[in-house]
Amino acid sequence: MAKQQVEDAVEAIVQELLKNQDVIELVDVEYVKEHDWYLRVYIDKEGGIDIEDCQALSEKLEEALDKGDVVPDSYILEVSSPGIDRVLRKPRDFTREQGKKVDVTLYAPREGKKLLVGELTGFDGDAIGLDGETKIPLADIAQVRLHIDF
Repeated sequence: MAKQQVEDAVEAIVQELLKNQDVIELVDVEYVKEHDWYLRVYIDKEGGIDIEDCQALSEKLEEALDKGDVVPDSYILEVSSPGIDRVLRKPRDFTREQGKKVDVTLYAPREGKKLLVGELTGFDGDAIGLDGETKIPLADIAQVRLHIDF
């Protein structure tokens, strides 16, 4: 099973596990090979998640994954918060986070800059809006991350 298929299958399982409650939201699923295979599930809720939220979902998910034999390799399951500087990847991320400040890393410089910082003001499926005036095609973007002011 390919990486994307595993991520899609796990996302569907997590959505099913979370469907009868409206507090915890699935943010992302990541299946990556580092030294070992890691299956990372990122969740969040208003006010932030706690260790009990992660533990409860982890136990339910582990049981569902074992029954369904979804992941072909040995893996380490991690259920956690995406962090305050989360990466925005999916259309729902760009829609949900509008009005917030983001760091946009480009593949190639634009007007001499590869890092742009501004308010996420739009998303049309193919591009994001930055500060209400700049439109950046998703194909030009390496990463979009919530900005943190120190």
